[in-house]
Amino acid sequence: MSQGDQDTLEIHAETNAQTNASWGGRFSEGPDELVARLNASVSFDQRMFAEDIRGSQVHATMLGAQGIIADEEATLICDGLEKIKGEIERGDWQWSDALEDVHMNVEAKLRERLGDAGARLHTARSRNDQVATDTRMWLMSRIDQLEEQLLLLIRGFISLAENNLDAVLPGYTHLQRAQPILFAHHLLAYVSMFDRDLGRLRDARERMAWSPLGAAALAGTPFPIDRQMTAKALGFNGVISNSLDAVSDRDFAVEFTSAAALCMVHLSRWSEELVLWSSQEFSFIELPDAFSTGSSIMPQKKNPDIPELVRGKTGRVIGDLVTLLTLLKGLPLAYNKDMQEDKEALFDAADTLLDCVTVTAALTPLLRVDQKRMRAACDEGYVTATDVADYLASRGLPFREAHHVVGRLVRWCIMEGRGLTSLSLEEFKRFYTDFDEEILEKVTVESSVAARSSEGGTSPHRVREALLLAKGKFQV
Repeated sequence: MSQGDQDTLEIHAETNAQTNASWGGRFSEGPDELVARLNASVSFDQRMFAEDIRGSQVHATMLGAQGIIADEEATLICDGLEKIKGEIERGDWQWSDALEDVHMNVEAKLRERLGDAGARLHTARSRNDQVATDTRMWLMSRIDQLEEQLLLLIRGFISLAENNLDAVLPGYTHLQRAQPILFAHHLLAYVSMFDRDLGRLRDARERMAWSPLGAAALAGTPFPIDRQMTAKALGFNGVISNSLDAVSDRDFAVEFTSAAALCMVHLSRWSEELVLWSSQEFSFIELPDAFSTGSSIMPQKKNPDIPELVRGKTGRVIGDLVTLLTLLKGLPLAYNKDMQEDKEALFDAADTLLDCVTVTAALTPLLRVDQKRMRAACDEGYVTATDVADYLASRGLPFREAHHVVGRLVRWCIMEGRGLTSLSLEEFKRFYTDFDEEILEKVTVESSVAARSSEGGTSPHRVREALLLAKGKFQV
């Protein structure tokens, strides 16, 4: 090789090393422009800057405490990082795609300002354990926000139930009127659903609260670091015991997104009921104007767009879960660049769920309930037919036979355009001679609701018990 070629090679290498400060020394030329754009993640992982800076400050403090770097250098690093954080928060900051990610953007600026001291920050760690740590910290904080909003949502259901304790509506199966229930009983079913969602998120947070920091690239580090110190300072329960698992695990992201998808399904079911109930065909509730929209052509319309959007956004969170599962299914240990693709799906799931829980929590307590319309709907079907069959069964007729008797009775009522409460005792006796005066009370909606007094049932005293327990549990 001629001296000129050698000089050219060294110039290329130096230029590349400056452009790709974390890994450029091995390469004689920089990446292709398209490769660089595809490789960069700073456009979306910059939202973890606070977690990244906090993790770096704790790491530097530990390096100083362990004598790996000088205490003065650790202090300089921490102070420099704090200034960078302030600049980012104020908007006095320019992100660079050439530096790939949030980690290198922050570190490059620190090195520019502190020189050798800044360059020592990355001692005894890798971007592999760094990004895993940042992502866990970011997600833990988002779960804390979600918990606050889920509690508000649950309390909203409890408040709506307490304010409508006497409201009766048809309970449905197959979207057909089935049996009368208290509206509060229906609402408390959602309290149970979202309580389980809350438990799943708390469980997921507990399992993700273990620190990968100190696992380095995959095998640990020869430096005498104190992983327990950094874990405690960052709010983790402890450290992940296996360095390979520490950098390659994304179970926590999948588990969160799975819980998020199921929570979105519950939000979607409630949204579907709001869409149905606010229609003129049902007219059980009216949505507040602030959570509705109009039509660009039909001035009479009041559209339930917010519940419809929540229902629609459920699909994207389910898609985020599929993305993460598909991403991980073929990855060998340990870190692989594919794992950069976990961020956008994870961020989208967290953002979408938080937005949807927040808007539903604000909407639910403001619903205007038409108790008279709900009650009238109970009289338009044969929702107490089961009570007639139960009445006959309580007098010794096998339930299946009783079911057939009442089926014939209902068919006759449909043909005659009659309701069960309009029948006389003589008309009941046409279908079974052992009917007596008590049946005239049994077929009323109020009697039917009151009769469902088994544990977990819809009778008023059971619903009041359940409401009291819910208020105590969720501090309403």
